[in-house]
Amino acid sequence: MGTKVRIGIDVGGTFTDAVAIDDATREVVAKVKIPTTHHSERGVADGIVQAIGRVLAEHHIDPADVVFIAHGTTQATNALLEGDVAQVGVIGMAKGLEGVRAQKDTDVGSIELAPGKFLRADHVYFDSAKCTDEEIAAAVDRLKGQGAQVIVASEAYSVDDPAGEQRIIEIANSRGLPSTGGYEISQLYGLLARTRTAAVNAALIPKMMETADMTERSVQEAAIHKPLMIMRCDGGVMSINEVRKRPILTMLSGLAAGVAGALMYEHITDGIFMEVGGTSVDISAIKDGRVMIKNAEVGGHKLYLTSLDVRTLGVAGGSMIVVRDRAIADVGPRSAHIADLAYEVFAAPEDTAGARLELIAPRPEDAADYAAVSCAGGRYALTLAGAANLLGYVPEGDYARGNAEAARLAWQALADTLGVSVEDACRQAMDIACKKAGQVVEALIADYQLNRGVIQLVGGGGSAAVLAPSLGEKLGLRHRIAKNAPYISTIGVAMAMVTERLERNVVHPTADDIKKLRHDVTEMIVKAGANPDTVEITVEIDAQKNILRGVATGATEMRTRDLNEQKKTEDELKKIVGESANTGPEHVSLIARAGGWYAFSAHRVSKALFGLLKKKSEALRIVDELGVIRLQKEGAGVLSVPKGKLGARLSAFIDDMTSYNDGGAMLPRCYLYFRQKAVDLSGVMEKDQLLPLLELELEFVEDDEPLLLVAVRS
Repeated sequence: MGTKVRIGIDVGGTFTDAVAIDDATREVVAKVKIPTTHHSERGVADGIVQAIGRVLAEHHIDPADVVFIAHGTTQATNALLEGDVAQVGVIGMAKGLEGVRAQKDTDVGSIELAPGKFLRADHVYFDSAKCTDEEIAAAVDRLKGQGAQVIVASEAYSVDDPAGEQRIIEIANSRGLPSTGGYEISQLYGLLARTRTAAVNAALIPKMMETADMTERSVQEAAIHKPLMIMRCDGGVMSINEVRKRPILTMLSGLAAGVAGALMYEHITDGIFMEVGGTSVDISAIKDGRVMIKNAEVGGHKLYLTSLDVRTLGVAGGSMIVVRDRAIADVGPRSAHIADLAYEVFAAPEDTAGARLELIAPRPEDAADYAAVSCAGGRYALTLAGAANLLGYVPEGDYARGNAEAARLAWQALADTLGVSVEDACRQAMDIACKKAGQVVEALIADYQLNRGVIQLVGGGGSAAVLAPSLGEKLGLRHRIAKNAPYISTIGVAMAMVTERLERNVVHPTADDIKKLRHDVTEMIVKAGANPDTVEITVEIDAQKNILRGVATGATEMRTRDLNEQKKTEDELKKIVGESANTGPEHVSLIARAGGWYAFSAHRVSKALFGLLKKKSEALRIVDELGVIRLQKEGAGVLSVPKGKLGARLSAFIDDMTSYNDGGAMLPRCYLYFRQKAVDLSGVMEKDQLLPLLELELEFVEDDEPLLLVAVRS
């Protein structure tokens, strides 16, 4: 048997990328890029099997050594944008007096997916206390006759009792129509939003089932016997069987793949990740090792679907330069790709010789103010990548590195028109691009209260070096380019964990409510393909919205690598902490240790008032034994205690870390570390809910086992 590998495949609009990663070392051992096979008889599945075949053959990988395989897809997103969805039949139900409201809330009508693109949802309503199976079957047949290809069952309060929806699903399936229920999509009250979400999900089922079947067969043809996993919109993966039921969860998963790579491969604890392509940049925030989440929308309507908060901007490597009134007015949103022009920086100097400036319209509806040059070798776009190369931001060997001499000849035509030097013209373009991207970054920092002193700006994507270094300088943020940046999305797919989220409306949740939630989300994630022994659950309590939320993550199988080979010494860990805190290892102290976790304090001294005063501060870092920083906070306290004494010391510790304002007491955000496990308790906002959660987590832990409990003042 050879090296165990994980395979990730990212199906993009232009290219299908595949990587193989050593499961033990997490190093990339193979990578290929082929054109996406949109027009093949088997569609994108054909490109997937080609990519897998090349990865295995060119790098002599035995299919039996593949321990994990997953792919990310834009199909659900594209289907919604293009209106390429199935017609839906909705059967709404309620009992008695609920009927008037439920009849209205289950009739979602036509849902606008994108400008001019609609999902058609026909509607039938029953009083669930009176209707018969024969009446439901007749309604299914009637909806089918009107063109429905899939049935949605939506009943008021089905989150409490799904029997009515299950009854409709069973009858619809017996009549030859795929079907789904609102309870399968969300456990939140709110019949209208739940029905709308279920309808969008249902509209994707027929096409996604077809693609899932073809893709699964493609993997089997490659003699890989591990189950195929699919990327979700929240950065995790799920089994292909779950995709057949809940394809909506793959919506926006293309954006999630790069962030998953930043988390799993780059080990970002707190920072901003930006994936820079040719036409656009996707920017997201990471806090406490977690990606920030938001509610997804379709046609301006909120869905009961959470996705990563990824903000997209039309500034990237191929962005063209806009010129108005003999001045650079903008960068983007049109790119060289949209204009069907080559980049000036990837030409040869003899091709850009004699460059003459032209202002063109990349698309008929655009103004003719985008800069291009006509040269000896044809017409080229002036791009942000060219500016970055000329300003020295793109290092030798980088994916975006081009020919600076060719770029200079092209940009000289623009500089002469503007009456400035080439460097000044490039700097003007870069400043405009950084201002636009910087506004998004600053908004994320403010929205999620990120600490500028600890965050890093990490660039991924093929054009990472075009934008990230200059933006980092402008914003005064530490910055770096991700390793294997052009393949970071594909790496994210290969390394992603299985994820499930479960939300319920609960007012003042009790220990029993929390226990039931943990049980149910564990069942969900195991069903989705996670090994039960690897599952970790975070419980969040949103007191304002009365939402109890459980987020479970797990691996598809236990890691087989010998962790002892990768463990760091205490001195090595101190060095890592010192670098992260911008101080030397001599200013780093070990506070406590529990299992595979270390708590370090980094002491920093800064000068204020023209150097007359010295300001001292301490920064906490929780580091695992492999040297990955898992938490970095200021104003934090650490309780190091054996499990048996936690109950006696917890109350005083929490009280000491509690802060007060006009609204009353503010519980600190808490994090628990023991053995190899990290538990995020930061979503718990009431003291009497904290101890039951801790007891649940520590139910099978011996009294003499050491724990680390971290509290951060709110």
